[in-house]
Amino acid sequence: MPPSPHADLILAIDQGTTGTTVLILDKHLKVLAKKNKEFPQYYPHEAWVEHDLEEIWHSVVKSIQEALKAAKVSGKRIAAIGITNQRETTGIWRKKSGKPIHKALVWQDRRTSPLCQNLAKNKKLTKKIHQKTGLVLDAYFSATKIAWILDHVRGARNQAKKGELAFGTIDTFLVWRLSGGKAHVTDVSNASRTLLMDLKTLCWDKELLKTFKVPQEVLPKIASSSEIYALTQGVPGLPDGIPISGMAGDQQAALFGQACFESGSAKCTYGTGSFILMNTGNKIVHSKNKMLTTVAWQLGKKTTYALEGSAFIAGAAVQWLRDGLGFFKQSGEIEKLATQVKDSEGVVFVPALVGLGAPHWRGEARGLISGLTRATTRAHFARAVLEGIAFLQYDILKAMEKDLGKKLKALKVDGGASNNNLLMQFQSDLLRTKLVRPKMVETTALGAAFLAGLGVGLWKDLKAIQKSWKQDKAFKASMKPKAVEKKVKLWQQAVLKA
Repeated sequence: MPPSPHADLILAIDQGTTGTTVLILDKHLKVLAKKNKEFPQYYPHEAWVEHDLEEIWHSVVKSIQEALKAAKVSGKRIAAIGITNQRETTGIWRKKSGKPIHKALVWQDRRTSPLCQNLAKNKKLTKKIHQKTGLVLDAYFSATKIAWILDHVRGARNQAKKGELAFGTIDTFLVWRLSGGKAHVTDVSNASRTLLMDLKTLCWDKELLKTFKVPQEVLPKIASSSEIYALTQGVPGLPDGIPISGMAGDQQAALFGQACFESGSAKCTYGTGSFILMNTGNKIVHSKNKMLTTVAWQLGKKTTYALEGSAFIAGAAVQWLRDGLGFFKQSGEIEKLATQVKDSEGVVFVPALVGLGAPHWRGEARGLISGLTRATTRAHFARAVLEGIAFLQYDILKAMEKDLGKKLKALKVDGGASNNNLLMQFQSDLLRTKLVRPKMVETTALGAAFLAGLGVGLWKDLKAIQKSWKQDKAFKASMKPKAVEKKVKLWQQAVLKA
């Protein structure tokens, strides 16, 4: 269904962990408005993290209204709505009223860890779960969160079996609300993060549903990442009838927003931690190096898969230098300090401040600094911290290259720390490959916009999207291979001691 001739703009909703960002942009990627609304975080017990779905919805509505006002455009000009979202966060609501039966359990929530540990005693089961879903058995994902809510809200299991309740990750909840309760749907990228969907069939798996005690009746329909799921109805500030036509989990949306459409292409988002996704094409690659396998997106009948790895610490290491050690007042000052020396002079920093993520998976590991001498200065320390962030990404990407059997062609980068030119140059030197930073750094929202525009024909195909994508700066490896080898060796020795 093509949009009305008067409708020429895309509204992208980026529903994140701490707030909602709404962008209004045209097909040339000119951003007319960007608005963000934060919402409360709830921590009822240690390692429990909750969100109120009503507060999330309020943040979405307010952001839409403010973005339309800032762009000075009528809602009638919106041709399509795209959604990207914090993944794994789990909500359950009543189908009749749309009211949540409990606060949503956030992806960070660890309350179901004992249940996962109990299930993990069965090694055959954990292997089967990994084979079917590409994931590890962990409280991070949605399945055990659904079971917990159904078991801890009086009468919920009975109501679920009667078909009175609806489960959804945040994408599903937003489509439900935007459509006035007409559509109960998720896309394959979000469904692949629940521990309940088979990667091959792209369907809910009956055996997994039984394992996690999740009734089929609560589950949404699984759809592709770019199609018209529903039309708006009763949304404050928007006319009825706008197609909701694009949907993907935040990291998959960032991969799409970076135009990583070829097998072997990858992106790294440098946030508080980092997320790396590598496109593996139509091939399901089961990692032998402790990466996750996930659906990247589905367009029509064509499914694209990805490998995913994350480091717990990236920008957080710079924040620690700023707040914990008082090295500088603004995070951006680290680059100026680090460039006062040409090299870290053998100083190595392992940013294991909260353990090590992929591919090491050592929760007990702790931060380590080595190679200090009387000649070491604050500048050497700052440079070593930036290099440590780059080394974590190096380890993940080398593991992905082994899994895929392909050398990385180029790495697209985004997120706050990607603005640090020294860090990006060193990352390129380590990987011996080109790094590319885009002009449009809101890559997550951009991915949602691309998928939505594709769904209503604003972009004809992936080639048209690639033409829209613009580069800001490229970094090419310039360090001598022997110097890189020496640094890698020092890093590998330090990691073992962390």
